[in-house]
Amino acid sequence: MKHEADVLVIGSGIAGLSFALKVAEWGTVNIVTKKEGWESSTNYAQGGIASVLSREDSFEQHLRDTIAGGDGLCHPEVVEQVVREAPERITELVNWGVEFDRDAEDRLALGREGGHSRNRIVHVKDLTGREVERVLLALVVAHPQIQLYTDHTAIDLITEHHLDLGTGTTHCYGAYILENSTGQVHRFRARLTMLATGGAGQVYLHTTNPEIATGDGVAMAYRAGATLGNLEFMQFHPTTLYHPMAASFLITEALRGEGAVLRNKEGAEFITHPQRSLAPRDIVARAIDGEMKRTGVAHLFLDATGISREKLEQRFPHVYQQCARFGIDISHDPIPVVPAAHYMCGGVITDLQGRTSLPGLYACGEVAHTGLHGANRLASNSLLEALVLAHNASLSAREDMVSLTVIDDGIPVWDDSGTCAGEEWILIQHNLHELQTVMWDYVGIVRSRLRLERAQRRINMLGMEIRDYYRKTKVSTQLLELRNLAAIAHLIIKAAMQRTESRGLHYRHDYPERNDRQWQHDTVLQRDSDSSQL
Repeated sequence: MKHEADVLVIGSGIAGLSFALKVAEWGTVNIVTKKEGWESSTNYAQGGIASVLSREDSFEQHLRDTIAGGDGLCHPEVVEQVVREAPERITELVNWGVEFDRDAEDRLALGREGGHSRNRIVHVKDLTGREVERVLLALVVAHPQIQLYTDHTAIDLITEHHLDLGTGTTHCYGAYILENSTGQVHRFRARLTMLATGGAGQVYLHTTNPEIATGDGVAMAYRAGATLGNLEFMQFHPTTLYHPMAASFLITEALRGEGAVLRNKEGAEFITHPQRSLAPRDIVARAIDGEMKRTGVAHLFLDATGISREKLEQRFPHVYQQCARFGIDISHDPIPVVPAAHYMCGGVITDLQGRTSLPGLYACGEVAHTGLHGANRLASNSLLEALVLAHNASLSAREDMVSLTVIDDGIPVWDDSGTCAGEEWILIQHNLHELQTVMWDYVGIVRSRLRLERAQRRINMLGMEIRDYYRKTKVSTQLLELRNLAAIAHLIIKAAMQRTESRGLHYRHDYPERNDRQWQHDTVLQRDSDSSQL
């Protein structure tokens, strides 16, 4: 079967689906996704989408809040465009059928989250991402120009490395894709490839991310030669439910926006920032981590008992019901909470049109580093970034298609000769747990040279074992994810060691202050001699 289209989209979150809908107006699109179409980080986004929609708000205030949260590393021109285009993208979602919550006057209801100085978060109860995903996926499935391939896993991008073209410039011509149900590897050819693969939260032991968030896009892009930026900035969400059966269930920041307060084991507020429990996420997460280490407790508390039961059930039904499953009545009982890995602020470097450094390759959403988030993402700016940059990319993609071609011949079939089935997968499963534990213990909320060096030694050793197993074994989704997580761990550590200062989400207790030499400098990673081993 020939898998060819004008555009290949890898990933099915808000970035990939909205981009696909727009480019399908003039070209054919193949979308591949590892599991079901709805399984994405977008689907797990509880809070909402930030946009200036009130007379009490202004673009200038949203700009200031975003730049302040980014701690000096936001790219002002990117922030300017994303913030100013937000209302138009929200209107577009409404026209597509997203049913945002309304107030008594039938205006879009606006909530507030950490780091925002005004109410500007449009939402659908506490399941905004699920509603957006539902609408976009329905439109994609019904579109005659789009073919959706579920249960397919991307292996590697196809470049001159796989071809005998003799050119000095590297381009992307599509990707090798594993059909999980059959084990067959297909060549998906395309003029243009969009990476919309999401983040890499599964590199940590505790994360709010779905199981598919294994950094596939970043790892593939790096192996293909694309430039990465700011991978040291991993955002830890301050409040996930602490319960052995809860699997790091996220407690939305919007709950604090409605008046919930973080308290220590004595029931006292402990955050000293002027915005208290609504301070930016990096500050709140470090405060919780510090209080837990100081007192030796396993968790702290989020107290929502000051909010009426009626409002909690109406505004936060998902959180209310999930906590009730574990015996917690949030209108009466404080919620035990701990931080967990949540959002990757760095990624594949792109311009404002979604282009990467590799011709023919675009990136959008959490996989991309646009410069919007700087050293710390402001709450509810992520879905907004995906919408605006996907729109921009759809416009530039049409222009770029003129000079991009589909390679009909010369792409070799996938060669797995000499490999065997993964009979010893249980051994590699232990490697995954060890990798996640090392990253959590040494490359988490607080870092140091000693911790990073220890992590580097252990990750390098694990990487060697994983590479050896990969070379001898037929590919599977689990093996591909493990390979990519080892690469992501290596790259996060490498970036974290380069930034000898504390800024935003990257806190080093051996360098607790900002470093003037690194002021407003992104950490850039380019392919080097070890890239072929990742």
